Amino acid sequence: MALVNEHFLKLSDNYLFADIAKKVNAFKATHPHQRVISLGIGDVTQPLCPAVVEAMHRAVDEMAAETSFHGYGPERGYDFLREAIVKNDFLPRGIHLDMNEVFINDGAKSDTGNIQELVRWDNSIGVTDPIYPVYIDSNVMIGRAGILEDGRWSNVSYFPCTAENNFVPQLPEKRVDMIYLCYPNNPTGTILLKEQLRGWVNYALRNDALILFDAAYEAYIQSDEIPHSIYEIKGARKCAIEFRSYSKTAGFTGVRCGYTVVPKELTAVTLDGSRRISLNHLWDRRQATKFNGTSYVSQRAAEAIYTPEGREQVKKTIGYYMQNARILREGLTAQGFKVFGGEHAPYLWVKTPHGERSWRFFEQMLYSAGVVCTPGVGFGPSGEGYVRLTAFGKREDCEEALQRLGDWTI
Repeated sequence: MALVNEHFLKLSDNYLFADIAKKVNAFKATHPHQRVISLGIGDVTQPLCPAVVEAMHRAVDEMAAETSFHGYGPERGYDFLREAIVKNDFLPRGIHLDMNEVFINDGAKSDTGNIQELVRWDNSIGVTDPIYPVYIDSNVMIGRAGILEDGRWSNVSYFPCTAENNFVPQLPEKRVDMIYLCYPNNPTGTILLKEQLRGWVNYALRNDALILFDAAYEAYIQSDEIPHSIYEIKGARKCAIEFRSYSKTAGFTGVRCGYTVVPKELTAVTLDGSRRISLNHLWDRRQATKFNGTSYVSQRAAEAIYTPEGREQVKKTIGYYMQNARILREGLTAQGFKVFGGEHAPYLWVKTPHGERSWRFFEQMLYSAGVVCTPGVGFGPSGEGYVRLTAFGKREDCEEALQRLGDWTI
């Protein structure tokens, strides 16, 4: 008989955002005349920029002609996009990548979940806390996380990020094999300075550890003093994989395209210690087996954001969301909330008043103001007592949400 992978049974029945959707739908059913404003799920609301739309139209027209039709594409991605990535995303910051270190995907979520296949199931993992749930859930599925005890996985090292330590995770006291970092951070919206990130790279080099660095929100960084890529740190090519996404940069949540950088210097050791194996080679082999490449239309769309017109249009959209973040941050602060993030990221991390628990405050906000947030505890134990708001809504919704929250007596 076929035996189920029982590690899947350790997962909660629903993904965090599915639980939120269920509660919101129940509210709508009992309050049919109340318009709900969602500042919870991080989906974008602004349309694709004109340069992207035009590129997609051209690509679709190519697919309609026999002479320019594209079937299966290269698993690593088309050269035109990988060349644009190397030239525009990394060279201006003094980072020299080989085009074959860049792997195009159908969105960063896929690769951040799948990348853990490259190393043994018994590697130890460490995560900043709170954290994007996919990092831990994907490790639970393979049996690496252990068992859940009081909201914590037994084989996971947690690095708390709270107001008490200015949301700067402390280096682990014991050796950890795999480290997940996300900066600018989802969910807290906070950043690491270059010296702070250098500490993690140096730790990884000393301990022969692997850093999995999610830079999905780097386009929202407002200062050149803040690192946009982990490869700005000397030695990171020997210890880090970086993930990028066009979902929030260019509104590709429905288009699906991103990329992963796996440097050729990056290696992992065999169990007997006799050989070091290239992770670039292994990831290429894995992709060739399990992935047929990102669609040609999506890759042409992504290429368009690197044109002069595309860059300006994307910059304008990011500016729109960051203006939303400023409005929310200033408005909530004026109302007496303690607000973090929202300066270099589209997320705001809000302390619940009076020590209210996250899910309880979520329900209070929903039923009293008709506004949806994300309970912080859904991102990990250190998220208890916080909620996450996103700046991806429409401007008028952000302003109305503030007004409703101001009218609500907490």
